[in-house]
Amino acid sequence: MPSPHDPYVRVRGAREHNLQDVNVEIPRDTLTVFTGVSGSGKSSLAFGTIYAEAQRRYFESVAPYARRLIHQVGAPAVGEITGLPPAVSLEQRRSAPGSRSSVGTVTTLSNSLRMLFSRAGDYPAGAERLDSDAFSPNTAAGACPECHGLGRIHRTDEELLVPDASLSIREGAIAAWPGAWQGKNLRDVLDTLGYDVDRPWRELAAKDREWILFTDEQPVVTVHPVRDAGRIQRPYRGTYMSARRYVLHTFADTKSRTLRAKAERFLTSVACPVCGGSRLRPEAMAVTFAGRTIAELAALPLSALAEVLAGAGAGGEEAARVLTGDLLARIGTVTELGLGYLSLDRTAPTLSSGELQRLRLATQLRSGLFGVVYVLDEPSAGLHPADTESLLGVLGRLKEAGNSVFVVEHQMDVVRRADWLVDVGPLAGEHGGRVLHSGPPQGLAEVPESATRRFLFPGDGGGAAPVREPRTPTGWIRLSGVERHNVRGVDAAFPLGVFTAVTGVSGSGKSTLVGQVLAGVPADRQAGEEAGAGEQYCASVTGLEAVDRLVQVDQKPIGRTPRSNLATYTGLFDTVRKLFAQTETARERGYTAGRFSFNVSGGRCETCQGEGFVSVELLFLPSTYAPCPDCHGARYNPETLEVTLRGLTVAQVLDLTVESAAEFFSGTPAAERALTTLLDVGLGYLRLGQPATELSGGEAQRIKLASELQRTRRGHTLYLLDEPTTGLHPADVEVLMRQLHGLVDAHNTVVVVEHDMAVVAGADHVIDLGPGGGDQGGRIVATGTPQEVARSTESRTAPYLAKALES
Repeated sequence: MPSPHDPYVRVRGAREHNLQDVNVEIPRDTLTVFTGVSGSGKSSLAFGTIYAEAQRRYFESVAPYARRLIHQVGAPAVGEITGLPPAVSLEQRRSAPGSRSSVGTVTTLSNSLRMLFSRAGDYPAGAERLDSDAFSPNTAAGACPECHGLGRIHRTDEELLVPDASLSIREGAIAAWPGAWQGKNLRDVLDTLGYDVDRPWRELAAKDREWILFTDEQPVVTVHPVRDAGRIQRPYRGTYMSARRYVLHTFADTKSRTLRAKAERFLTSVACPVCGGSRLRPEAMAVTFAGRTIAELAALPLSALAEVLAGAGAGGEEAARVLTGDLLARIGTVTELGLGYLSLDRTAPTLSSGELQRLRLATQLRSGLFGVVYVLDEPSAGLHPADTESLLGVLGRLKEAGNSVFVVEHQMDVVRRADWLVDVGPLAGEHGGRVLHSGPPQGLAEVPESATRRFLFPGDGGGAAPVREPRTPTGWIRLSGVERHNVRGVDAAFPLGVFTAVTGVSGSGKSTLVGQVLAGVPADRQAGEEAGAGEQYCASVTGLEAVDRLVQVDQKPIGRTPRSNLATYTGLFDTVRKLFAQTETARERGYTAGRFSFNVSGGRCETCQGEGFVSVELLFLPSTYAPCPDCHGARYNPETLEVTLRGLTVAQVLDLTVESAAEFFSGTPAAERALTTLLDVGLGYLRLGQPATELSGGEAQRIKLASELQRTRRGHTLYLLDEPTTGLHPADVEVLMRQLHGLVDAHNTVVVVEHDMAVVAGADHVIDLGPGGGDQGGRIVATGTPQEVARSTESRTAPYLAKALES
């Protein structure tokens, strides 16, 4: 029996997901890195097995009632694990926190800043000392009563609600109203109330227009509908709702993203007139520290905030010295991780998953825990190579504090610094799931079947992409006078017909320039608008006439519940349902394609409403999903599952991997097209029905890219991608780059925001922003071919790019 002081975490018989009865021993108190191609099983081992077992053991200590609910979540499929300490998981969560969550709340730095103002702030003469809650916009004591602590209010006006005043109400003058029956009901109610719904809007009396659009009254009347030919419509009681009330109600309460987006078109967001956007009550805003309000300090980049606090706390009272000292120490950890450009009031939904994870990592470093296993999911994601050294320093300090650090990682610079390496593979899905190497990183050199080996040791005949001549641009999109966030007065030129990489440290303005400004300009022109989301940030734009389409491929989830999956998003499932409806059994029973949809009643399991999972509400923990107790995850009722296509039920087809499905549907052109593009972007290991909630941001981005690739392309397309290599093993990066360069070879333009220097070295053109992040960034420091940018003396990217070009 292993000693209770066993220095190893010993895993026996791990079978989670695609793991093939894995046995592995990992030393504690080390920096251990798990590597392998996407879908190889490394996350199944690190998170799905080791962390899940540590979590299960913790759950065993909670109350029996809660444990009964938690038991439904299921224990990991593993024989036994010994030598396992308590574990803390820092995953790259795919669902962003709410809009009230911010950098300050994630790091708890806001709590300390509020305490500083409460105990050591300068109060007006005669003012009572405020509790720290009075400085929080998220409490009743501190929130501005007008905007409820949001800092902005939403308004609308007649021009937004009625864009064409020549139309009558019956003709749809009030564009903000809903369509179909609900809109007809509102028009009929107005007619019954005595308003003329057939006169042009501009001819109605001003007081009538005002009431129709803005009243808060909700009169109820009996409506006698005009009889349609052949239809009997009975009188009914109808309630009136003004256009403004409808829009605000929809924007605030709807669960539909489509309806919310439509409502947002009729609203303008302005700073709250009472608090001026500070989100706080006047009493809190009257208190200052170092001559600034708490809102002013929270708006500063953390690096600048540290300078203010250091100067103010040095000669102050004891309370100020202690509180500023604590704040400075905690801010130091965040800035060390390359996040000094963030401000405390930066909302969490605007942060990348990598930024969120590093903020939580900084918080853990200050927690003082020891004897813990930290399990991290690609902490280098979104990090410029210049910031990776700092990350390694933080991970090293976690280890020195007496913890074990287990990291799932693709960045070879991090892998080389590991004490222990667990390489899983050799390939993805059913072709992976084996531990190829467990030991010091140098030992991987003796494992020829490892996909990681040639990238970890590039001198042994692998890793370097073939050198090719840069393509010649066919034209240029030129943006002059760009003003957005920290990008100020920048002139940028993007070549057409080539592959462009936009680089720079975190916070330098890359995503702003590409994802907001450049992405918005062609979209505005395509919509026939004079200026909109992108062009309003530019003084002038030229060269757009050569672009026919814009495709922005981001890492946002393809769905937020298990109901969304790979097959539904790509349209493949439409083909699958039609094939099942054409089987002999389905025709005999009168089953249509709709019978095989899990989104409508009829063929689905009604217990889980076709999700395959039910939401389990836990007493003291976030709710989670557990397999449906009736269909056990199959999604369908027994009658539907009696229909088979070549021996498989619809549930079994959804359980196929993309690779297996490509063989199964061979000879079916509509299915082959979708499956081939998914294989081309390296997603052969995913299951067709894999819930969207289980997909990483990188996988979601590649699914979107595959959906785009299967379409018939017309005209010159501008493709914009934000860090497409996130979450990809270097071998998978090669597969993805072949697809992206193929798009350019087909006479399109590709622009990527990227930190992977191997990708940047293979680009035709590079635009490097910086030199730093936040206020120290936002300008173009170097531009040209990779070789030209690598010679720049001002660029922080240059030395790393030069190294990549040499290899």
